[in-house]
Amino acid sequence: MKYLLLLFSITSYLSEVFSQELLCNVRVNSSQIQTSDRKIFQTMQTEIYEFINNRVWTTSNFQNEERIECTFVINVSKKISSDEFEASLQIQSTRPVYGTSFKTPLFNYLDNNFRFKYLEYQSLEFSELTHMSNLTSVLAFYVNIILGLDFASFSEYGGNEYFSIAQRIVNNAQNTPEPGWKAFESDKNRYWLVNDLLDQRYEDFHTSFYRYHRLGLDLLGEEPDDARFEITESIEGLKSIYRNNSSAFILKIFFDAKTDEIVNIYSEAFPNEKARIVKTLLEIDPSNSTKYQLITQEKER
Repeated sequence: MKYLLLLFSITSYLSEVFSQELLCNVRVNSSQIQTSDRKIFQTMQTEIYEFINNRVWTTSNFQNEERIECTFVINVSKKISSDEFEASLQIQSTRPVYGTSFKTPLFNYLDNNFRFKYLEYQSLEFSELTHMSNLTSVLAFYVNIILGLDFASFSEYGGNEYFSIAQRIVNNAQNTPEPGWKAFESDKNRYWLVNDLLDQRYEDFHTSFYRYHRLGLDLLGEEPDDARFEITESIEGLKSIYRNNSSAFILKIFFDAKTDEIVNIYSEAFPNEKARIVKTLLEIDPSNSTKYQLITQEKER
């Protein structure tokens, strides 16, 4: 009896100290595959859900209400063989804004180079030390990107531990035939995503990312004018990256998540604030210029 109580106490302690970090919604869409048996895709969805949500990814203590909300949507486009598939993977993650019920998007990315093998009921294995499966390596890669961005929004360079793990996953996958891992394949893939996050040329990104969230968004409800100033300064800080490399992947990652939010933040700003931020945004993110021009338009009365 004493042994059982001790075992229960140890188990409870470990579950509190090393609790799951993610609250992830997983969906596998197989509508493009012509088959009468959908069971394999239902099983795939369940096993991926359990792999992401039930695995302990950090040594940090997360309370249930602190778990990072994210979404993985796998759109299977082709069944190459009985156990090999081609798909795209849409990943999104959010973080609560202090003192509000609002959640801010941190990551919103579509990976179109997701090729993997999956055998129904075969356990999903992953190791940071070696490439065991393209399915689990891709999932673990994006889990660490999500973790890194979340930590980076609370402390400057706070996500580098997880970005380094993601980089190790990339390095382990260099000899695999599946796409998305190698520098020469594209200038916007998994290799370049984590490379940019750890590249010292882009270190201003980490200062801006922290300042935008912790000194800006988290104070927006209490001190909106001061918070908007911090957000403006954080976006201004991205100019150095754009002027160094106008096609830097890290800028696309930031603005794919933040464009609509930025437009909403400045809808209540003073005219001089609006003019300043729009000028900056049109320079460093011209692809979304139509959206940014809405900031300076007068509201309908």
